[in-house]
Amino acid sequence: MYLNCHSYYSLRYGMMSVEQLVQKAVAAKADAIALTDINNSTGIPEFAGECSKHNIKPSAGIEFRNKNELLYIGIARNNKGFRELNEFLSEHNLEGSPLPFPAPVFSEVYTIYPLRKIPDRKLYDNERIGIKPHEINRLLTLPGSLSRDSMVLLQPVTFSGPDDIPIHKSLRAVDNNILLSHLKPDQCADGNEYFGEEQVNGTIARDHPRVIRNTRELLDNCTLCFDRETLKNKKIYSASRYDDKLLLEKLAWDGMIYRYGKENREAKRRIRHELEIIDRLGFSAYFLITWDIVRYSMARGFYHVGRGSGANSIVAYCLKITNVDPVDLNLYFERFINPKRSSPPDFDIDYSWKERDEVIDYIFKRYGHSHTALLGTISTFRGRSIVRELGKVHGLPKEEIDALIENPSSEANRNGITDTIFRTGVRIADFPNMRSIHAGGILISEEPLTCYTALDMPPKGFPTTQWDMYTAEEIGFEKLDILSQRGIGHIRESAEIIMRNRAVDVDVHAVRKFKDDRKVKEYLRTGETKGCFYIESPSMRGLLQKLRCDDYTTLVAASSVIRPGVARSGMMREYIYRFHNPGKFEYIHPVMKEQLEETFGVMVYQEDVLKVCHHFAGLDLADADTLRRAMSGKYRSKQEMQRIVSRFFSNCREKGYSEEIIKEVWRQIESFAGYSFSKAHSASYAVESFQSLYLKAHFPLEFMVAVINNFGGFYKTWVYVHEAKRYGAVIQLPCINKSNYTTTIYDSDIYLGFIHIMSIGEKLARSIEEIRKSDGPFSDLNDFVIRTAPGLEQTILLIKAGAFRFTGKKKALLLWEAHMMMNKTRQDPMKPLFPSPLRKFTLPDFEQGKLDDAYDEIELLGFPVSMSWFDMLETPFRGDVMARGMIRHTGKIIRMVGHLVTIKYIKTVKKEWMNFGCFIDAEGNFFDTTHFAQSLNNYPFKGSGTYLILGKVVEEFGFPSLEVEKLARLPVRPDLRYG
Repeated sequence: MYLNCHSYYSLRYGMMSVEQLVQKAVAAKADAIALTDINNSTGIPEFAGECSKHNIKPSAGIEFRNKNELLYIGIARNNKGFRELNEFLSEHNLEGSPLPFPAPVFSEVYTIYPLRKIPDRKLYDNERIGIKPHEINRLLTLPGSLSRDSMVLLQPVTFSGPDDIPIHKSLRAVDNNILLSHLKPDQCADGNEYFGEEQVNGTIARDHPRVIRNTRELLDNCTLCFDRETLKNKKIYSASRYDDKLLLEKLAWDGMIYRYGKENREAKRRIRHELEIIDRLGFSAYFLITWDIVRYSMARGFYHVGRGSGANSIVAYCLKITNVDPVDLNLYFERFINPKRSSPPDFDIDYSWKERDEVIDYIFKRYGHSHTALLGTISTFRGRSIVRELGKVHGLPKEEIDALIENPSSEANRNGITDTIFRTGVRIADFPNMRSIHAGGILISEEPLTCYTALDMPPKGFPTTQWDMYTAEEIGFEKLDILSQRGIGHIRESAEIIMRNRAVDVDVHAVRKFKDDRKVKEYLRTGETKGCFYIESPSMRGLLQKLRCDDYTTLVAASSVIRPGVARSGMMREYIYRFHNPGKFEYIHPVMKEQLEETFGVMVYQEDVLKVCHHFAGLDLADADTLRRAMSGKYRSKQEMQRIVSRFFSNCREKGYSEEIIKEVWRQIESFAGYSFSKAHSASYAVESFQSLYLKAHFPLEFMVAVINNFGGFYKTWVYVHEAKRYGAVIQLPCINKSNYTTTIYDSDIYLGFIHIMSIGEKLARSIEEIRKSDGPFSDLNDFVIRTAPGLEQTILLIKAGAFRFTGKKKALLLWEAHMMMNKTRQDPMKPLFPSPLRKFTLPDFEQGKLDDAYDEIELLGFPVSMSWFDMLETPFRGDVMARGMIRHTGKIIRMVGHLVTIKYIKTVKKEWMNFGCFIDAEGNFFDTTHFAQSLNNYPFKGSGTYLILGKVVEEFGFPSLEVEKLARLPVRPDLRYG
């Protein structure tokens, strides 16, 4: 009889997974146990499932603590009591208030107080006092006012056995952020908190039978039922399920006219078919809720991208949830309906990072805070963080911890303490460490969410479930992903800037027009895609050029082929070869030709894994879909996964396939693990890529300004500034009379925003624009100081960044004036009625060259504007060959000079590091380099800078790159600003 069991969801306290806890209970012959994790109910759904498997009666509870102090334990009599516990804890989590003592009056919950903390009042009918086995003799000395009928046996379970105790102590030290040696007994569990005190229980039963009887009665009175079969999402959007059906039909048919016109027979057939499935499976409300969210955001003028497996749906396309045409791409809704699951296909809706929170706020207000929550996630102890945390509690200095992390196998780093750290680290690897927020998952529930979980209030400001997406799915929730990305932000801002700068109103949703645009096709084919969503990285630009991609369908495939698993398995190269040589390869098996002819026998999409598993290996669709989900990181049952893998191999052998073919097909499937996209998902990304491409092709300067302002692209800001310059922009330094907080454009002049000046205060930077708009431009430094009241340090930053160059005065003179004017005193924010004239001084003519300016710019902006990186070199040599001429030197050893843009790190099969580099040459064009392990060891990268590179030009499918033999960073002209 165990009323107080902890799993490892008692963060940094419990020592067993829920599965292990139940197995230990079975071994101890316990027939009923209660899971009471500390200040959370994360593990309860999993606990109920595990107990059901092993025929143990589960009870749900929560152990309430203020920091290390145990206040009381709540055990639910039934599901209503479980909701009571969750609501009580949620209220305090959401308000940030401490838990009260004593406990409130619960109607369906037993409250158990520890013997050392009994309320100073009469106990309520639902309240009990917990006696631990070692406290049992205290019953003789307790006051008579305490009824023995209120006493229950409290045997906490925290450990699987005595070996867990030192690991537990390490976790407690981490949790309390103290040295192990400073840990106090009341910060840890007692050393006997594990199953199996049969002799002690027998003694208590003989001497104090009433305590045992009370404990048994309490457990007998508790029940817990977790329904895992039915959908828990909101079931009805309008007045009834029938009304939902009618409304969805109305919206779908109206949307068909907008998308396809009135007479498209294929669209009609598909819509009719889908509507029938959606109604039969009860998905109408899910579609309508998603439509409602999209409708709200469109009314606000927000751009969105709908993706996920739901993008296979023509109904979703007609409702404007997605912009992917399933007819055009031959996508089928049924592909993502698993016969063993009754959940709808998932929708991921992307918004601009600036607008996502407003959409989430609408969802909570529209569907109610008690029925809506962000989905939680569990961060675990992993890798380096384990060593860092354990190193701290063992008292190691930071330098030793860093050395241990960098080179764990070095003998110099090994001793008794470090061996203990690694032993402990192995034990706690993958233990839950903290609860956090899923990237975008939102649940909208039919019943209040506290029926299933307590809620946290993370810094994001919205209630969040305590369990993760795996538990949500297991108990019947389907999440809606509301995500943010920078690509949408720059598309929207581009349109706004184009309207402002050119008075052209661009419809960014005219995707059909973009797909046929000659210039867009040319940019795609030549990899001229820097700044464009998802297709700007060096590897993607290389792939586009190798494929000579110039159409939407090829881009959809490329968006999935580029994923790491496909690329690493060698199938990306094979795909490119087969794409260009459709008649010059053999399919590994006739089933591959049957099912994968569209992708030349190469598995490119998640659907392809489904097809191969079903048609080649004979797995049923449910098992094939489970395998697909597991490879996307959406399924956590290792046993189930292993069962399906074993069936894959046994089925293939029964079909008489050779081992060689079986292993090769499985190798290709396995390469998808964690990386594969559905075709609809890739198609959604490709639509957004076309939108970006059209804007770049026709309005490159405005587009690059929007990319710069949205940050978060693949490259650093200077690369996008450089790209704008390539397209004819005149790059201007920040200017107090022209610049805004973010970067802005006037005709072809791009003025960098104040946001790019290192250490500039946001308040001052924003006020410059506001004051200038209300009272006109600034006449000089004195006028600026009087009107904006900046601090001296902020003024110096602006002067050194060139923001006062319109005055015609050199920086040194302006700095002198600033010091004299402000004299290091705080400025009065009130503008004087009669400003006192500035004292004039005769100063020597200060020297300030372009090189000095460039160093100022690198210091404050991170990159030079007054001259290029190449102009700063000591040598005039710019390489034997420029990037545009590389292809003509294939097979030759050449020297090139390039400024480093990015490095990609790859570990080879031999566990050696190799790099892929990307550089810009003196003409502003990009070129790629490959650095194999030997070359990299002898000639490693030495940070950012401009490099002289010796290497051999190689070519793959018409795309040249440089295999590096030697590499050296070139010296730059010295910085003489400070003598």
